Amino acid sequence: MIESPKTLDSPSVELIEKADERISIKFKHVPREYVNAIRRLAISEVPTLAIDDVVMIENSSVVHDEAVAHRLGMIPLFTDLKRFVMPQDCDCRSTLGCSKCRILFVLDAEAVERTRIVTSGELKSEDEEIKPVSDEIPILTLAPGQKVKFEAYARLGNGKSHAKWQPTSAAVVKDGEDESESILIIETNLALRPDEVVLAASDMLSTKIKNFAQTVHSLKTHRSSKGS
Repeated sequence: MIESPKTLDSPSVELIEKADERISIKFKHVPREYVNAIRRLAISEVPTLAIDDVVMIENSSVVHDEAVAHRLGMIPLFTDLKRFVMPQDCDCRSTLGCSKCRILFVLDAEAVERTRIVTSGELKSEDEEIKPVSDEIPILTLAPGQKVKFEAYARLGNGKSHAKWQPTSAAVVKDGEDESESILIIETNLALRPDEVVLAASDMLSTKIKNFAQTVHSLKTHRSSKGS
């Protein structure tokens, strides 16, 4: 007696939880390697905006210019992936950048009568929609008579270049109720919504698979032409 081949169960995706900073998705009958690939791409390749260049005009605080620049770079910024492109992909071909690949922030703060903390809310953006995700992130402390003034430029980048461009604060894959299930949990720093991160990572994975298939196909074609 010949047994009929087993039919493969159809893959499915179920949204378990969605909040401003967190999303949980259940993948059923989807190879765990694919789910983990989405997780890895979310961490390392989905881009966000981050301050990457600081022109210090005046700084009489006790914090060195380099430390100020580092702190600025780690401030998450609301990001619109539809409006901006990676610097290397921009057609402006300029090291200074343009409105499609960089955003200018300025800050001019001074302590007059008492010591005060300069926060991210004092960064003035040339674009109202691109700003820090919180106004309460401390940058430095100024004592009376001290001042800081600078220009800062934000650009798109990804986590494999520097952690400041990572959109995720946490990204894990857990086992589901049975062996056919995997649960992807993504938490973000609010630069992007968690669903935006998952969709962007999924699109990247799809593109990588297509490019790989095309590469393999070209190798087969090349081999066939040599054998003819």
